[in-house]
Amino acid sequence: MSYSPTDKLKVEIIGNTALVTIDNPGANTWDSESLTGLKTLVANLDADKSIYAMVITGAGAKFFSAGADLKMFADGDRANAQDIGMKFGEAFEALAAFRGVTIAAVNGYAMGGGLECALACDIRIAEEQAQMALPEAKVGLLPCAGGTQRLPALVGSGWAKRMVLCGERLKADKALEIGLVEEVVAEGCAKERALELAAQVAQQSPVAVSFCKKLIDQVRDDSIPMGLIQERELFVQLFYTADQKEGVNAFLEKRSPEWKNA
Repeated sequence: MSYSPTDKLKVEIIGNTALVTIDNPGANTWDSESLTGLKTLVANLDADKSIYAMVITGAGAKFFSAGADLKMFADGDRANAQDIGMKFGEAFEALAAFRGVTIAAVNGYAMGGGLECALACDIRIAEEQAQMALPEAKVGLLPCAGGTQRLPALVGSGWAKRMVLCGERLKADKALEIGLVEEVVAEGCAKERALELAAQVAQQSPVAVSFCKKLIDQVRDDSIPMGLIQERELFVQLFYTADQKEGVNAFLEKRSPEWKNA
């Protein structure tokens, strides 16, 4: 069975685990094709009752995922921003709602939408050289795929504000200290460790696991849904500002932005 509709998301079945690899050279960025593909992929895995867990990682040794391909936002088109924002939300909300256990094997940089992908998973294993950030405000944007909602649920509002409002980038050891990841492993070992945890999942009743996951998530999800909607709405509102276009184009042109606060 072909689970993935796109070559940018590779799927390998190992026992009762689906190993999903983000493969979009050179920084495993997310675009319209891969986001739509992730939503379909999760639905296909959900329908296969022999799959109990999903491990998601990045191709190569440097990037888990660098997030959105900012070229999509260079022209400041609001209709495009709304479309991409919806696709980000739908893809990662589908990932978060997967009935089985999802484990992010963070094998390198997880930036912006890359970190939001990991945040949508149940468990995060990071390699010691990995770095994580939500730097959207540096380019006149905001996290529109759960970052402002799921991050404070894990690390508290203080650290969430340091990362989102101050643009602070965290190394793996600090991420472990504040609860952003559950385990740090040696370079090159995240996928192996994540597959080991996924194998532990397969030793338990998949029905019981899905019920337990639903109950644990309920504590967080009672307050998150409205926030997820507002994230996307405010993301699109940024495309009415001069700062949005300046921030994205300054990044693409490799220069410092000149903010207008307008």
